[in-house]
Amino acid sequence: MKRRVGHNLLLRLQNFRGDVLRFLTESDVPFTNNQAERDLRMMKCKQKISGGFRSFDFAVSFANIRYALSTASKRGLNLLEVITDALLDNVSVFLSSNPTS
Repeated sequence: MKRRVGHNLLLRLQNFRGDVLRFLTESDVPFTNNQAERDLRMMKCKQKISGGFRSFDFAVSFANIRYALSTASKRGLNLLEVITDALLDNVSVFLSSNPTS
């Protein structure tokens, strides 16, 4: 049944109250999803500037590099050291239980 936009929003807020307000009770839940959007922004810029990727394999490689750098940045790691370790086939930095070491 078709409803007005405001009515649909009200129903969604009522039905998913716990999910919508989870950031109030759990400190590790962010207020917005901006971090997810920021993580995707570089992919969209690359796609927009170059018109896409030359191959699927290149797109996967680019995504893996962005994922590794984003994860390292979120863990507070030195990005230059992460890149150097990756080039030397040392990926143990991501297996560490202590993200600051």
